[in-house]
Amino acid sequence: MSSTIAAPVSLDEKLAAAKRASIALATATTDRKDTALRAIADGVLAASAEIIAANELDLANGRENGLSSGLLDRLSLTPARLQGLADAVLQIVGLADPVGQAVRGSALPNGVHITQVRVPFGVVGAIYEARPNVTIDIAALAIKSGNAAVLRGGSAAIETNRVLVGVIQQALASTGLPADAVQTIDEFGRDGAAQLMKARGLVDVLIPRGSADLIRTVVTESTVPVIETGAGVVHVVLDESAREDWAVDIVRNAKVQRPSVCNAVETLLVHRSAADRLLPPVLAALTEAGVTIHADERSLPYAADASTTSVPATDEDWATEHMSLDIAVKVVDDLDEAIEHIRRYSTQHTESIITNDLANAERFLAEVDSAVVMVNASTRFTDGGEFGFGAEVGISTQKLHARGPMGLPELTSTKWIVRGSGQIRG
Repeated sequence: MSSTIAAPVSLDEKLAAAKRASIALATATTDRKDTALRAIADGVLAASAEIIAANELDLANGRENGLSSGLLDRLSLTPARLQGLADAVLQIVGLADPVGQAVRGSALPNGVHITQVRVPFGVVGAIYEARPNVTIDIAALAIKSGNAAVLRGGSAAIETNRVLVGVIQQALASTGLPADAVQTIDEFGRDGAAQLMKARGLVDVLIPRGSADLIRTVVTESTVPVIETGAGVVHVVLDESAREDWAVDIVRNAKVQRPSVCNAVETLLVHRSAADRLLPPVLAALTEAGVTIHADERSLPYAADASTTSVPATDEDWATEHMSLDIAVKVVDDLDEAIEHIRRYSTQHTESIITNDLANAERFLAEVDSAVVMVNASTRFTDGGEFGFGAEVGISTQKLHARGPMGLPELTSTKWIVRGSGQIRG
């Protein structure tokens, strides 16, 4: 088995090398894969100074090119974030290897035994932007699930991703796995991304992560099968029975803890019967955290009374993923209107209701059609790490194969194993 790190010259050669590497990964033992993951975690920490230096170059270029504060936050790697990435890789080591797991099976009356088992996809392509953490997350999940990974991380993180992929390839080679199992194609620019989307036969599945425009482009232009991850126009509903302390804490956490991520709340819907009670403390908490309120006609007076930084909401606000300290607020007449608003504007990522009414909670869970639906919890919990997956490939907002945070099982397909003893069909 080759473990040479020298990269092929052309994109076609890189994809062909990834395909060959995927065959080796598919049959690698769990121990071999886990050893490689431990080497990656160690390598990230050992190379932290080099990684952060490369990241500083990307951040400087990003500021010069006018990247938004949200994208700059996503782009940034700190010692604490690198430690978090290494920890996430080690968590994946502790997870069960999905390859070979039996999904279902039976013995036919004629004695033939059939079993459906999990198998790797083969080559997983990923297109994302300004998210170097995704480089580690996807690579680690791909390796554990027996897949090769071809990564297009975008020009904004090109220096950081170059170093990270070098660390990963060194770790693979040191444990006897093919270094070509994880590759970056950032050097080929937009043409490389376009070619990756057309590489059907060499790439088995493509996963986009990023802006709504990026995801839409990949979904519409790719001939490779796509698992669609979605932008996060995320909603929190304050029901008329919502506890004030829960409302304040959950809304503040969902908006403020890390506003640049896809599970941060973007729209707050408040039952009109609870507006007098809940809006003043909730808006005060958001204001204290520096949030700008995009208020509809009925919530605007509450914002003014709370001396909140506010602007009148526009129709565009309801469909906007701000990725910043901005939130749209609307007073609704009832739960019917809240659910209808979500159906119209949601990207089907995550929605949460704060309520003490069991019937309303169950109705919300049943009628809201998003990948993750919550009761009395912050939307920030929609995350592979929080769900116990170690890391995530992304949050799938489609309805085929995978939905919600994607971990190891979502990077596998299945095949049927049939064992007979001379049976023929009559």
